Amino acid sequence: MLDTFMLSRIQFAANISFHILFPTITIAMCWFLCYFKVRFDLSGHPMWMRAYRFWVKVFALTFALGVVSGITMSFQFGTNWPGFMETVGNIAGPLLGYEVLTAFFLEATFLGVMLFGMGRVPNKVHTFSTFMVAIGTSLSAFWILALNSWMQTPTGFEMRDGVAHATDWWAIIFNPSFPYRLTHMLIASGLTASFFIAGLSAYRLLKGDEKKAPRVALKTALVVAAILAPTQAFVGDLHGLNTLEHQPQKIAAIEGVWHTEKGAPLVLFGIPDEEQQTTHYAIEIPKMASLILTHEWDGELQGLNEFEGNHPPVAPMFFGFRIMVGVGMLMIAASWLGCWFWWRKRELPSWMYRGLIAMTFSGWIATLAGWYVTEIGRQPWLVTGVLTTADAVTTVPNTSVATSLALYLTLYTVLIIAYLRTLLVMSNRAIELEEYQSPTATAIQSSAINAEAKA
Repeated sequence: MLDTFMLSRIQFAANISFHILFPTITIAMCWFLCYFKVRFDLSGHPMWMRAYRFWVKVFALTFALGVVSGITMSFQFGTNWPGFMETVGNIAGPLLGYEVLTAFFLEATFLGVMLFGMGRVPNKVHTFSTFMVAIGTSLSAFWILALNSWMQTPTGFEMRDGVAHATDWWAIIFNPSFPYRLTHMLIASGLTASFFIAGLSAYRLLKGDEKKAPRVALKTALVVAAILAPTQAFVGDLHGLNTLEHQPQKIAAIEGVWHTEKGAPLVLFGIPDEEQQTTHYAIEIPKMASLILTHEWDGELQGLNEFEGNHPPVAPMFFGFRIMVGVGMLMIAASWLGCWFWWRKRELPSWMYRGLIAMTFSGWIATLAGWYVTEIGRQPWLVTGVLTTADAVTTVPNTSVATSLALYLTLYTVLIIAYLRTLLVMSNRAIELEEYQSPTATAIQSSAINAEAKA
């Protein structure tokens, strides 16, 4: 059986992998809801309200799973990683507390109004509540990423008797990697939500839903994705340059640079062999890695040989990064092609609908691959230069961790199947039912019912 250290790492990886699936949708989806609601307020057209009513239900389902799965992660700081809070709790604790005091309270205050206040509170109050929930979800990302980025590039603290103490909260929050990681994650959420909305809308249209709501939702999602996807490539490049400055060993593992060299090639694909320190069957573009990362053809890149015993495992970094980039390229192609069809023909071909359905959860794949690169790339450190992962692990017997891991995996498997099944049921029901009746349609329907009753 695996030891406590490895089982605890697998358990936390399972928890964070399951949890991140839901916030990466809800952070951006709530801004889509704001857009649908404002368009309805300005135009009064029922299609916008129908889009809002369907997607707010999807948001509520996704948000609930995100909250529940997030709670279990905080438990593990005590059960599996007590050394983390013992060493850096003076910094991690307040940052997590700020999230609760700002983002969570904001969401909790206005979420009920957004979900159940339609027709019970003035329309302006309902719209305001939707915006407050959207701000709350973004604030939650702000604080969590502030802590995660500090763990990657810690600043603004001093060590006293082996414990970190804050000396500059501004430097802690706005640490060197935070602006890039926050921007990268928010755009990733926008792309995840865009293809999620586009995929379910395409499913409804392909199944014969003739209402305007899924059409405007699909069009909106494609336009947003067409803008965000190339923007993400630009932001990712800036993030990579920041990582090269502060975590060069992570870049060396991503690019498969085994030895320090000038004019390093860009390895498009290959099979990295850490034992022999080479990449088999490498497909390379000469000097391109140096050009991208140093903006010079003969720029020097530090190799893994300079970080012996202090660099992450190469294979997951190498493949994870290429999966993320590959999905990103597919997103650019799909969103631009979809917008082109919509602009030229005002309709998408059936094969395009099927393609978008296949990419419904593509954002999940890219997000998970990106987060694996981020988190594995910090190894062997839990907090870079401050606390190693091995020093933070619990002394609980491995059998106890194995039992809780098995329970987590079983529960998460059931929940993800139930979630996907519920989305399918909701989409099929939306094809058959109207999400919203305009006041005029309701009045006509009532008159018809009254006339029939009198007859």
